[in-house]
Amino acid sequence: MTISEVELNPCFLTPKRVQPEYPLLVYLPGMDGTGQLLRSQTAGLETGFDVRCLAIPRQDLNTWDVLAKSVLDLIHAELEKSSQRPVYLCGESFGGCLAMKVAIQAPHLFKRIILINPASAFRLRPWLNWASQLTYLVPSELYDVGALGLLPFLASLPRISRSDRHELLKTMRSVPSETVLWRLSLLREFDVDDEKLGRLTQPALLIAGGSDRLLPSVTEVKRIANILPNTKIVVLPNCGHACLLEEDINLYEILKDNDFLESNADMSTGLEVRR
Repeated sequence: MTISEVELNPCFLTPKRVQPEYPLLVYLPGMDGTGQLLRSQTAGLETGFDVRCLAIPRQDLNTWDVLAKSVLDLIHAELEKSSQRPVYLCGESFGGCLAMKVAIQAPHLFKRIILINPASAFRLRPWLNWASQLTYLVPSELYDVGALGLLPFLASLPRISRSDRHELLKTMRSVPSETVLWRLSLLREFDVDDEKLGRLTQPALLIAGGSDRLLPSVTEVKRIANILPNTKIVVLPNCGHACLLEEDINLYEILKDNDFLESNADMSTGLEVRR
């Protein structure tokens, strides 16, 4: 599958072989929105889940609420095919913010919630907030250079394979500058009602990279844990912001170790567009 196939509306990437008898795990990606960077975790997750990964069109300039509605529409379409199963909601970075918006719109839909380095911490980095506003002055042809310079802040590079480093950079460069600016503005303006967030009583797992150089993720998951009533925090001491790309990180094993699983099975991997 190529990114160009996902252009008109948000859609789910899904395994070639669906597993409707398993819990549905919906993954909301980082600011690139492509969903392509989950591939290193797919095989592990398919052991116990029917995986769906959100892909947002590169030109999408919608608000948080519109994006959240799109996600819920896609989930309900999946549940029409197999409704009697739990739904796990997993959001990483930008997707962590979106996951909170989705969850408060449908608080009883999700069995469990997983947030990984949620970018709601963006506001805690005043210099990053300031710098993001200056990006409007950067010519679009310099974005490739900027993406390369940002790489060490996004990831603990020695812990990521060369092919995944290449994939991360390629994915970052695939997003148009206008979309980057729009999604940065969404992060600057991100706000969620703490009272509504506090009504989410299902178990929530908050995962933070202890060596995140981009955002103060450990501080942020502790803040969120003080709002959500039923949480567990997992700090990955040596991990950066893009921790799911790191070679020794297995999200399925993290969920297993923290009693976040309900079923086991073996399945093959691979993602394709599912509309």
